[in-house]
Amino acid sequence: MSETDPALMPAETLLAHYARRALSPVEVLRAVTERVARYNPWVNAFAAMNPRALQAAGESEQRWMAGRPIGPIDGVPATVKDLLHMAGFPTRRGSRTTEAAPVAEDAPVVLGLKSAGAVIIGKTTTTEFGWKSPGDCPLHGITRNPWNRDRTPGGSSSGAGAAGAAGFGPLHVGTDAGGSVRIPAAWCGLVGVKPSFGRVPQWPLGAFANVACAGPMTRTVRDAALMLNVMARHDVRDPFCLPEDISDWRDGIEDGVKGLRVALVRRLGFEPPLDEDGKAALGVAAKLLEEAGATVEEADPGLPDTRAIFGRVWGVALAKLVAETPAEKRGLLDAGITDVAAREEGMSAVDFLRADALRIEAAHAMARFHQRYDIVLTAATPTAAIAADQPTIRPWEALWRDWAPWTFAFNLTRQPAISVPVGLDEEGMPRAVQVAAALYRDDLAFRAARAIERAASLPVAPLD
Repeated sequence: MSETDPALMPAETLLAHYARRALSPVEVLRAVTERVARYNPWVNAFAAMNPRALQAAGESEQRWMAGRPIGPIDGVPATVKDLLHMAGFPTRRGSRTTEAAPVAEDAPVVLGLKSAGAVIIGKTTTTEFGWKSPGDCPLHGITRNPWNRDRTPGGSSSGAGAAGAAGFGPLHVGTDAGGSVRIPAAWCGLVGVKPSFGRVPQWPLGAFANVACAGPMTRTVRDAALMLNVMARHDVRDPFCLPEDISDWRDGIEDGVKGLRVALVRRLGFEPPLDEDGKAALGVAAKLLEEAGATVEEADPGLPDTRAIFGRVWGVALAKLVAETPAEKRGLLDAGITDVAAREEGMSAVDFLRADALRIEAAHAMARFHQRYDIVLTAATPTAAIAADQPTIRPWEALWRDWAPWTFAFNLTRQPAISVPVGLDEEGMPRAVQVAAALYRDDLAFRAARAIERAASLPVAPLD
């Protein structure tokens, strides 16, 4: 991280500078907006900019000058994915089928950010309704990876990943139904957190609500934990969110992994593809954890074929989406959505319930597995970031072959999982691994991710 450019500083560093009056939120916002003006024309990370960001930064500056910040991220720039409501802005979801009228209330996550003093600089792009991993959508076009403009940042939190890698502030909200936080984080060199299901309230519900959640995308593990503190606040609008927990997720994060049992997992009910650079990154992470004092061994959790389970969950959700889209607008949808929906629209209720029962079997198997292992270590993606303008062909195969084979299992089991970078490949693109812990043991996932981060480092994306 940069020691001189405020736009590249972690949130924790900015907050320390604010407390010493060495920097102000207005100065930091200016540094961020200068980078946005310079690089966003080709990165294309934003669905909309917030014209009130400068006012919010000024109000935060006054609070810091008075020694009375209103929350733990007061004055820190943040972005919100355009699948979530932000009052005064439309929620377009990357789709030409949605309304351009502004919504009246904030989603729980956005309310949490605002209540904690964040300066929201804009809404970031998403694949249409968050349906796929390549980072393009019919409404906003192609979002590009700051590490290489010919590559995708990944999705569906494409703008959040690109914004984080480009230095458009330190805190970014993504959503994750099958890997949509962890995949762009891995391809953009960020830390991406999928919390335990229910940890972060969601409302209104999206297309994949029964497996999805919002999570932090940041440049450091500690910033991700700090951000989760303000995202994981109980909200009565979500009847399934967990009770209020005032824990600081940074507590214990530096305790390391000495004495923890780590399972290096290569099968998730099937053998997900992984290139040689990915295998090397996984080996590096395993060695780092061993050197930090963990016991690492290869093990198989004995899951059912998670491709078949997630494919049904994903496909039925898209079939429902298409069915609820007015007939005259269906031609505006991404062709891949209608393609997948057509494959699953005839599924019977019995078949869907059978798939959901298998999802619960997978969760049960992982719960038993975690009686023996504290942490699961896997790859995060099968390859480095793929081409930005690559057409989406046979998406039901691309899902488990090219996009999300390492990530969607943990949405099915609803346990916490974190993507953390370990280095660059020979082409200069980020590679990452994934650590997961038992349901509701987000603290252990943070500890493992932080242990890897302490031993591995990544430069800033070379945008010029």
